[in-house]
Amino acid sequence: MFCDGIAPGSDLTILDQDFNYNSASKTPKPAEKAEQPKKTEEKIAPPVALPTPKISRNLPKIDDNLVYSDCSNTQSVVEVLKTDVLTFAINQNLFVRVRVINMSCCINKYAWCFCSEGLINVGCDEVVYLIEYIDEESFVPKDVFFHIQNVYLDAVKGTAVNELGISLHNTFNFLDSRNHAGFVYIKPSFQCLENVLVPNEPYLIGILIHRWETPWAKLFPLRLILRLGADYRYYPSPLISTRHRDSVFVEIGHTIINLLADFRNFTYTLPQIRGLYIHMEGKKTTITIPKNRYDLVIKSINNTSEHILAFAGNFSPAADSHLVCIQDTQGPQNNYSTHAINIHNMPRKVFNGSLKSSSGLTAKSNIVEDGLMIQIRPESMEKIRDDLRKLKNHTVSCGLVNATNSDDIETVNIVWGENDCDFNVGVKSPVDLADMHGVPSIRVHNGKDYFCSNGSRLIRWTEVFILQSDEENPRNQDPVDVSKVSESVSKACCTALLKYLDLLVANNCQKIGVRATLHVENVSYSAGSNGVKLAPIYMRSLDNELIPVLHGITSNNLGNNAIVLELIFRILNA
Repeated sequence: MFCDGIAPGSDLTILDQDFNYNSASKTPKPAEKAEQPKKTEEKIAPPVALPTPKISRNLPKIDDNLVYSDCSNTQSVVEVLKTDVLTFAINQNLFVRVRVINMSCCINKYAWCFCSEGLINVGCDEVVYLIEYIDEESFVPKDVFFHIQNVYLDAVKGTAVNELGISLHNTFNFLDSRNHAGFVYIKPSFQCLENVLVPNEPYLIGILIHRWETPWAKLFPLRLILRLGADYRYYPSPLISTRHRDSVFVEIGHTIINLLADFRNFTYTLPQIRGLYIHMEGKKTTITIPKNRYDLVIKSINNTSEHILAFAGNFSPAADSHLVCIQDTQGPQNNYSTHAINIHNMPRKVFNGSLKSSSGLTAKSNIVEDGLMIQIRPESMEKIRDDLRKLKNHTVSCGLVNATNSDDIETVNIVWGENDCDFNVGVKSPVDLADMHGVPSIRVHNGKDYFCSNGSRLIRWTEVFILQSDEENPRNQDPVDVSKVSESVSKACCTALLKYLDLLVANNCQKIGVRATLHVENVSYSAGSNGVKLAPIYMRSLDNELIPVLHGITSNNLGNNAIVLELIFRILNA
């Protein structure tokens, strides 16, 4: 079984999108940006460090009574980080925990471990960077703090990093090299995470990329990720970023991807269908498309040439091998070749409707780089498109027109599978700790902040989970605007809880969930934090503000089906 694929993924389903409201109130002001220091400078500014008494791989709750202290970037600090964890404050709501960890369990190396806490407050996954520790290194790599701050500021503007997304630095020199371009992000799968600091919130791991690898990181990050895995013999990709390494790709050269993507202006790329898996086993190839990705498939069909239909697959944990595209970086032509690595993934699939009837073949398949190209007749291409529009399965037989021996025929089966639910994995509801795996959600990047009277704290709506929607309502009814409904509910909740922010924080209730059920015969809500229902003092205030709003929403003809939403609020420092 050889499996490979090229598909930058998102972390949400097709229902998921981003709200990016312009805040009417002020937003938390980030720490003043300092100039990039020279190597001889020893002060870390603006971050300050806080020793942590007990080492844990999970981030604890940030204590409300933090004590800040200045921290010089010296050899003594590096020595402390080899045994203890230090927490650095980037701004009042963004922290980074740092430690030098021993990865002897898997690769016998030491690495800097940077783990953020606070990106989730602006609608972004937390990030973890594992950067190679160079022997006798005397300073903390300060550039990482500036990079995390930039990721935070981009998320405030509505551009958050996601799985197989990238973040590029904006300086001439990064981590002591002009060749370091930034990071490409992955979700850990089968890699070893022993001794690694990881957040409680959803997170991504950033892998340092070479500037020559930037085009692939932008257009086909999975090709780059798998290539790095093959180079370092680590499945499916390494977690530790190696500094000052050679690029695994150079000039683009002659590649089939030139036909499918724009390497000059990055204006278009191969259609990416989340949850689409392509498996090859013997002479049988199966392409499984989730039914809840139908709209994306139709969009791809409508936007591609009538002679070519291309889809990008995703990383498949079910496969036991994958194809890797390797470029000859030393040769004069920089040619590409295909290698089969005995670890797992899946292929890019390309249908080409240019096969001539005089060829004597019904269809023809070839492995090209890290994908598989199927050439079919024009009439077969039209049949595939028609079946996809009708949500019907389709089989392509590759071989001689009059072949009678089944051993001489290869088949490609396109099947519609179960809905893709591989998102919000491991996320628990603060209301009752219910598992939110597979529940679509929408991140709020720049919602309105509500400040308490003394100005020390604010409450912010950061996410909404759509537990149940009105998809089956009659066609003569307008669909419910989830964003508008959620905004009305969030305003009522923030108003109700605003006067209790200090009390909530004192009781370790920085993250609050409110689950609302909207139906003509059932209007209700529940609220909690850390899996425990909120105390009566808060519930009474919510009753006064929220119940009238919920009844007002249900009076606007929601239809016969209930809508259940869960809104997430976070109390932050102002």
